[in-house]
Amino acid sequence: MEIIISKNSGFCFGVKRAMDKTLELAHSNKEKIYTFGPLIHNNQVIDYLEGLNVFCASSMKEVGEGPIIVRSHGIPLADYQKAMELNVEIVDATCPYVRKVQEIAKAEFEKGRQVVILGNSGHPEVIGINGWCNNSAIVINDESNIDSISNYDKISIVAQTTLNIELWNRLTGIIKTLVVDAELYNTICSATRDRQKACVELSQIADAMIIIGGYHSSNTQKLFELSKKYCSQSHHIETAEQLDPKWIENAGTIGISAGASTPDWVINNVVKKIKIKVGRQTMENENLMNEMLEEIEKSLRVPRRGEILKAKVVQISDDEVVVNIGYKSDGIIPKKELTSEEGVNLKDILNEDDEIEVMVMKSDDGEGNVLLSRKRVDALKQWDDLKVFIDEGKPVTVSTKEVVKGGIIAYFGDIRGFIPASHLSLNYVSNLSAFVNEELEVKIIEFNKEKRNVVFSHKEVLEQGRKKELESLWAELEVGQKLQGKVKRLAKFGAFVDIGGVDGLVHISELSWGRIKNPGELLKVGDYIEVVIIGLDKENNKISLSLKPILPDPWSLVNTKYNTGDVINGRVVNLTDFGAFV
Repeated sequence: MEIIISKNSGFCFGVKRAMDKTLELAHSNKEKIYTFGPLIHNNQVIDYLEGLNVFCASSMKEVGEGPIIVRSHGIPLADYQKAMELNVEIVDATCPYVRKVQEIAKAEFEKGRQVVILGNSGHPEVIGINGWCNNSAIVINDESNIDSISNYDKISIVAQTTLNIELWNRLTGIIKTLVVDAELYNTICSATRDRQKACVELSQIADAMIIIGGYHSSNTQKLFELSKKYCSQSHHIETAEQLDPKWIENAGTIGISAGASTPDWVINNVVKKIKIKVGRQTMENENLMNEMLEEIEKSLRVPRRGEILKAKVVQISDDEVVVNIGYKSDGIIPKKELTSEEGVNLKDILNEDDEIEVMVMKSDDGEGNVLLSRKRVDALKQWDDLKVFIDEGKPVTVSTKEVVKGGIIAYFGDIRGFIPASHLSLNYVSNLSAFVNEELEVKIIEFNKEKRNVVFSHKEVLEQGRKKELESLWAELEVGQKLQGKVKRLAKFGAFVDIGGVDGLVHISELSWGRIKNPGELLKVGDYIEVVIIGLDKENNKISLSLKPILPDPWSLVNTKYNTGDVINGRVVNLTDFGAFV
């Protein structure tokens, strides 16, 4: 008999992220912690969390002042507003992929398009998404009510992240025949697609399939439905105790798949029970012997370079940490492979008996020990964090360390990246060292996890900020407005004046009521002058300024200064066929 665990089984990224946030908060908070609805659809995990003082709340009013954790399914926009009104502290663990669907629904609704959600109308994720488009979405889960959308001219379609890809293809195919202007956003999570694909492939070769996950878990139910199509002996259970030995009696190949809310330990318990039921571990002595043999075999196997292992801290010194990795030799983690921070006492960041993950750098450091790194494991997780920032379009904060050819080396945690000189500032940078040992907010412009390559841009963040500043400034400007400005540059045709973040032009004809040959006759760079806006061209980013409205109009003084018949001295400035200008 062969037991095969399907690829991508168990906790998905979003659920693991929510669990990590919850456990971190639970270990640092002595007060009660609440989750808005069950954190995940798994009763065993919920029981475990209650033991850590983490409880489920059905409304914000139950919480007091919090904290309350928003689960990976997300919540309606109105619930965030309600939390603010009640002064409830929110820890947002919404899955980034779900948040993306929420933002699409909100944006399409604000465009005036009818939002359609393909999914289960009663599922918390769908309820949450609908709450981001004023609860106006049409929710479709099958063909029964699909004809109703033909009444709409413009629709935008999103999917519950755990939707069956076959259902998405079938429903969107029908919808495209009913509505001409239909925007499709396939928001099914890639992990969901991969999990479902692997489950289908395994169910086609297995004699029996065991699907593990909460009975209320939408993605687990979909795995079960897919598995049944190809393997009639498919069974859905929550725990190992629910496994019926009759299901696997005559099975040569047993396939196991698990939903996104199923922790590894639940899967492992099911595997162990299957082995016991088929007689592989029928006696306690056999059990102990097998475990002992496994440990011996494990201790003899040489760890491979790049392999990630579980390790238990056994000794901490000033320069290194000794750990037990179940191998015949100890593992050594040098200080530089634990932290990048200087002057850190290792006993402040680790304790004996702590369990950590490490990466093998060398199976033998020359003294028989295995050389390990914790930093490199952290870096792998940080690559996943960077991917989330890219998906969400958000900037990250990096620490700049050194100048190299063409730019600066910067670190995101333990990940080494590069900022090209042309992406450090809005203007040309001649002295790159001025940017060293700084914390900079950057956008990720190149990302390749496999090649460990990432390129950052501070310039893009500055441009984004500059764009917002200009939009704010343009909103305040109007023709006829008087402003204080600083002369930035002189040209033959006029003067460029900074009026608070944007330059305007005072044409030479607007510098004086009289005729001048060069703006330098009246102004110099650095002068502060008062100007009046006489023209705005936002499309071409041009502002026309003038000094003349501020200066006395000479023609208004003519009647008081001169009388008919007066004899005065003057200078001839121009001669024409029809007379002279004096």
